[in-house]
Formats: sequence, structure tokens, C-alpha cells
Amino acid sequence: MPKKILLIVNPKAGKGRAKETLFDAVCVFSEAGFLTDARLTKAPGHAAELARTLGRDYDVVACCGGDGTLNETVCGLMAIDGPQPRLGYLPAGTTNDFAASLHLPKDSVAAARVITSGIPTPIDVGQFNERYFVYVASFGAFTQTSYTVPQPLKNALGHTAYMLEAVRQLPSINRSVTLSITADGEDLSGEYLFGSVSNSTSIGGLMKLSPDQVQLDDGKYELLLVKNPKNPLEIQALATALLTQNYGHTGIVYRHVSHVECIPQGELPWTLDGEYAPSAAQVMIDNLHQAVTLMA
Repeated sequence: MPKKILLIVNPKAGKGRAKETLFDAVCVFSEAGFLTDARLTKAPGHAAELARTLGRDYDVVACCGGDGTLNETVCGLMAIDGPQPRLGYLPAGTTNDFAASLHLPKDSVAAARVITSGIPTPIDVGQFNERYFVYVASFGAFTQTSYTVPQPLKNALGHTAYMLEAVRQLPSINRSVTLSITADGEDLSGEYLFGSVSNSTSIGGLMKLSPDQVQLDDGKYELLLVKNPKNPLEIQALATALLTQNYGHTGIVYRHVSHVECIPQGELPWTLDGEYAPSAAQVMIDNLHQAVTLMA
């Protein structure tokens, strides 16, 4: 019996590139002996619904779009009772942070071949209260960039749109947050400008982590907390430390963790894989070890 692929396509992703690559990908799948059922998403949440309701009937559920489309697809797979199909990813978004960490090819034909003949690779998935994320949950400075940039601007300018939005947000960068936070039982409470729990070498296309510090299947996420600088000299030193990936700087807290508990003082919105998550009185983050198998 031929193997089957459910291909979930976000037609608006990456300047419309996802829809343009659909034919090439289907041809590769067909040549490899797969039957393909391609579905275009129609609204936010639709990718998750398709993966959840249809995914159990396929050998592979692949998504074509950006990190948000990948997030929805994984959320849908996590909701399946019983064995999950394998996950495939055709990166076609504006930034594609997680694809960069996986070294997935940008070319649609090459990426489709990875899905049909790549190595099944277990990867960790993050749980954020009742939601899931694939590669990052973050708060604070610049985290709103990914979801405040209008889609038409993303399509027109690509990565430049994120940089322009980051510059626009500079006047509010000094708005730190005080929170009680523990990581694997260690009390790290304090006043922070930015925080992330991630499994990626790139966060929002703006902040980088060293590849030798990130393992996608080790049961640990990377916790990065940036303290609030008090004067221009501290700001300059902190910026230099982040650019040079100097995680030992006194203004940076960096840990490899599997469980985080966070209670903010006041409102604290988050982003999950670039998508908005509203403030919560308490946030519990857990690493779900090797919860999904990705073709890579």
C-alpha cells in the first residue's frame, strides 16, 4: 500500500512562496511513491485542526509555511490520541528560525526530499500551561516584533520588516518586568528586560544562540534572561555580550532547564513561536522530551 502525506499549506506565508512551491513538493512526493493530500489553510488555527482531525490517517503530516504554521501543525499532532504520524517541514516563511536550527534546505525540492528520505529525528516540544510551542516561548523586549509586523509588510520586505519593527520598539525597550521565576528548582527571581525558553539557535531572527549550546532532543530547553541595565554603559556592555554570545556576562542568566515556573508582577504577554500568548497569573513551562518525530 502506498504511503500517504497530508500536506498543510499556509498560502500567505513568505510573500506567497508557500503556494508557489506546492507543485514542486507534490512532484517529489509522487516520485518517492507517496500519495499526497494537499490542504490550504483558511484562517488562524486551521493548520492545527487539520493535523488533529486528519493526521492519524497519514504516514507523514507535512506543513509548508513559516514557524507559526509549524507551531499549529505540531499542536495538532500533540492532540492526537495514539501513535502520531511523522512530521515534515517545508520552510516558506519570512524568518524560519527553527528551520535554520535544523539546517533544513530553503529550496522546496530539496526540503521535500528530506521529508521523503530524511532521517526520523525525535525532537522536544515545549508545553506552556495548556498550549504547546516548538522552539521558543519569550517575553519582554522585541518579543512583540513577530506578531505586530503586518503580514503585507512581511511579504514585501521579508526579514527587513522585523528589523524595522524592532527599531520602532526601541523607545519602550527599558520597560522591564519583575517576576518570581524558578528553573529546575533554582530561584532566579528578579527584574528582567527579556526572557526566553528556547530550543533554537535563532530567536525572532534577532537574537542568536551558539549551535554548540543547543540540542533539539536532550530534554532541556535553553533559558535566557536579560537583566534590566541601569545606565548607558550597562546597556552598551549588555548589547556587546548578546552580540558576542557571552552568556557569562553579569547581566545575563543562562541555564539548560526542563521545567520553569514564572509568576509576574503585573501583565506579562508572551510569544510562542512568534504567535501572541496573553498574560497569565502563573506560567508553567515543561520540556516534553522527544514528543514529535521530524524528518530531518
